[in-house]
Amino acid sequence: MSLLVVGLSHRSAPVSVLERAALAREAQAKLLQDTLAAEPATEAAVLATCNRIELYADVDKFHAGVAELSTLLAQHTGVGLDELTPYLYVHYEDRAVHHLFSVACGLDSMVVGEGQILGQIKDALALGQELHTAGRLLNDLFQQALRVGKRAHSETGIDRAGQSLVTFGLERLADGAALGDWAGGKRALVIGAGSMSSLAAATLARAGVAHVAVANRTLERAERLVQILTEPGARAAAGFTASAVEMAAVPEELALADVVVSCTGAMGVVLTAEAIRVALASRTETAAGGAGATCALDAACADAAGTGVRLALLDLAMPRDIDAAVHRLDGARLVDIESLAEASADAPMAADVDQVRAIVSDEVAAFGAAQRAAHITPTVVALRTMAADVVASEIARLDGRLPDLDDKQRAEITQTVRRVVDKLLHAPTVRVKELASTPGGAGYADALRELFDLDPQAVAAVSRADSQAGTHNTAREPA
Repeated sequence: MSLLVVGLSHRSAPVSVLERAALAREAQAKLLQDTLAAEPATEAAVLATCNRIELYADVDKFHAGVAELSTLLAQHTGVGLDELTPYLYVHYEDRAVHHLFSVACGLDSMVVGEGQILGQIKDALALGQELHTAGRLLNDLFQQALRVGKRAHSETGIDRAGQSLVTFGLERLADGAALGDWAGGKRALVIGAGSMSSLAAATLARAGVAHVAVANRTLERAERLVQILTEPGARAAAGFTASAVEMAAVPEELALADVVVSCTGAMGVVLTAEAIRVALASRTETAAGGAGATCALDAACADAAGTGVRLALLDLAMPRDIDAAVHRLDGARLVDIESLAEASADAPMAADVDQVRAIVSDEVAAFGAAQRAAHITPTVVALRTMAADVVASEIARLDGRLPDLDDKQRAEITQTVRRVVDKLLHAPTVRVKELASTPGGAGYADALRELFDLDPQAVAAVSRADSQAGTHNTAREPA
């Protein structure tokens, strides 16, 4: 296994750098294609979230691989290599596997234990499969990471160690109040209709907001989310309503909203400080002219009249959707990725984290053993193929020497020779597979090739066929 990961995350880089390094899906696809075109890499996958960008590759040279992947990240993110390098981390072979499995379990997340990362790993695998940049190694790795993450959540209480980034952010907005008490009766605006925005809308609906307006560049996606939020069984509060609006209607909705959550794929600011200032002024004017007619709760009316927070905003996008200057506006409270990173550093760690770490260690060892065992399989197949060819050749020569043998005699002799060969090969091939699964066991494949003078091209042909079959099969496998 020659797995290499080069990346940066909220643990290694400031949010300002992560924000500049964010990659849209189209840019991720180009990065994968260019990585595969680079000499050291034969497979590639990219895991890009709001607080990490990691490039995984199967490389044949470690130092050349690190240099190439670092350069590619710099080129595609637009952050200069000299500036980017101090924030990059590198993991190789088992350490790379350990890192991804830890990420999948939520151990490396901004909010420990959050489950959103599993969907993002699934998306990373799907993109690699779609572009045919993920071969057997990365398919196996990412599929196993998904299973390890699900195992951690089902077998431990890691969910108690943290929440989704959405819930954590909303609780920061609530500023110590119970989320249900804080959200009750409020009107919310959710900008975006992707997975994070959908989770935010659903969380707000369950928390008790009276109405959620969903704005999205594609209105159909906003309408689909509204349908999901309002269908029976959605667990929304009694009397909850939702609506889909065009992005052009966002200024109007801002003037009505108490809570705003934004998470789009835009590469620039979606809500400017001026737009928020105008919305706040509009709310103040409306409250002064007739607060009783526009506010559902007395507390909300008091806020609208000019005391406390009149507009709470949660920015979950990277790069940010909401202008950071909003922090300076009276009447607005903004929680963004940067403030969440600071808050999460002080979040308590649950005892279940140690149990998850043990699961990760066990799974890393099992994955490494499986990969090492798989490494020797082509050599064993090539050996058995060579043995079968020898048997066939000797039987053909026997036919020439003893042409009077009948079919029954010939079949019995052939079966006997095959049994002898199988028995002679059984013990060494089983043992070599066992030895190959141990650390440092890759050398046993080389020893087997040398001892039996196997044709390297024959072994390589088996490897290629096995890799193509494995990639085809795992691409169909549900994650």
